Amino acid sequence: MPVIDALIRTEEDGTISFGNYTLNTKSKLQDFEHAGDLYKIKTFYEITKLEKNGSFVYESVPGTAVTNFSVSGDGVSFVVEGYRSSQITVQLEEDAEYEVFVNDESVGSMGTNMSGKLAICAELAGGQPTAIRFVRR
Repeated sequence: MPVIDALIRTEEDGTISFGNYTLNTKSKLQDFEHAGDLYKIKTFYEITKLEKNGSFVYESVPGTAVTNFSVSGDGVSFVVEGYRSSQITVQLEEDAEYEVFVNDESVGSMGTNMSGKLAICAELAGGQPTAIRFVRR
């Protein structure tokens, strides 16, 4: 899976892809329109951060590349790659319980905090794609 050279793009299936963990310097793009919303992306090897309409959506430390990012009524799903393990934080519903899946295997359930954020550590290495899903219970 290649990094996202344009920093963010809309996919044919209606999802978005974003991030470039191979950049040595911070790059950003704002006011990217998708489905009536405006997105802002900041990305490079240290961090990738996505905002929608000025609100937090996704962050990884160190930086990652994300494809097919999709938000539905019951959760969030995407495929992520990076050069080493990353802490990934996503915005979900506040005070809710989610089942977490990595490459279609359940790794357990987790609850969001009062702000609706949920963080996991993803074992990423060598640019291998890893599918992640958060499904509301």
